[in-house]
Amino acid sequence: MARRTYTTDLENWDDAQDLDRLVIDKRSIKRATPAKGRRRNRRYENRLLNAQTQYVDELEELE
Repeated sequence: MARRTYTTDLENWDDAQDLDRLVIDKRSIKRATPAKGRRRNRRYENRLLNAQTQYVDELEELE
């Protein structure tokens, strides 16, 4: 079974191009409809991007 998607999976902005590879729906078989799986993936993609944005903002504040 694939592991969950964590915010630490996206290490830099170059990895953002590979979000489809990073975000894996490990429960796709159990979902009632494929639309719910797409919604879940979209939520986790946004979660990863928001975490990366916050990280970059924190680095800029330190400078």
